[in-house]
Amino acid sequence: MLTEMLQYTFMQRALVSGVFIALSSAGLGVFLVLRRFSMIGEGLAHSGFAAVAVGLLLGISPMLAAIPILMLLSLWILELGEKTTIYGETAIGMVSSLSLAAGVLLASLSGGFDVDLFSYLFGSILAITGLEVRLSVVLSVLVLGALVYFYHDLFSITYDEEFARVSGIRTHAINRLLIMLTALTVALGIRVVGTLLISSLIIFPAVTALQISSGFRSTIFIACTTAVISVVIGIFASFFLNLPTGAAIVMVNFLLFSLAFAAGRVTGR
Repeated sequence: MLTEMLQYTFMQRALVSGVFIALSSAGLGVFLVLRRFSMIGEGLAHSGFAAVAVGLLLGISPMLAAIPILMLLSLWILELGEKTTIYGETAIGMVSSLSLAAGVLLASLSGGFDVDLFSYLFGSILAITGLEVRLSVVLSVLVLGALVYFYHDLFSITYDEEFARVSGIRTHAINRLLIMLTALTVALGIRVVGTLLISSLIIFPAVTALQISSGFRSTIFIACTTAVISVVIGIFASFFLNLPTGAAIVMVNFLLFSLAFAAGRVTGR
């Protein structure tokens, strides 16, 4: 039955795009969680609702619409946090709630909440198109390539940003790179688990890895492995059990976290 399932084109597309997005989300998530930036991913995920509404209103792929919109919003969040008296968490809350409200208004203008919009809220990876698969793979590789190329800079600012700045690292630029990559990853993940659940694909694998890892590189490896496993099992579960794919992926992530948490307590980590 498994071989028969893999013969379906939509399953092949779902697995390919899901695995690549899982790798980029988990790799990025380790840096975000350790830097306590994970709420930025949550804020951008909610902002993704407005981007989806814009795409559906204009008749273009919501993923294509989400990429530039979320990147601009991510920079706005940074500007609010750095150049005003507004704290970072407050800026995230302001931008995400404003974007969510804008999304509701745009959705009402385009005819209300239909099936397409709800599929982007909660994910519909089994309905992903060939164009979205190619876009997911190319941009996921771009995110992973950036993480590898700027690995040492990202590692430095993650553990001691002040020392990194004194050492000559352009921390301001690296922070912007990190937030832009987050925006890109959130945009890519909208089809996989939806705007309401995408932050879980960034946060859960990283937190799971931190329960049992013994080094930074091993944390990234375990997080990526966890993310891929959760996506693959979630897709299979949604196919065989007729479950919502995004929700299934999140629940598998939670199960893996629970196992890692228990293992960490047993080993004394």
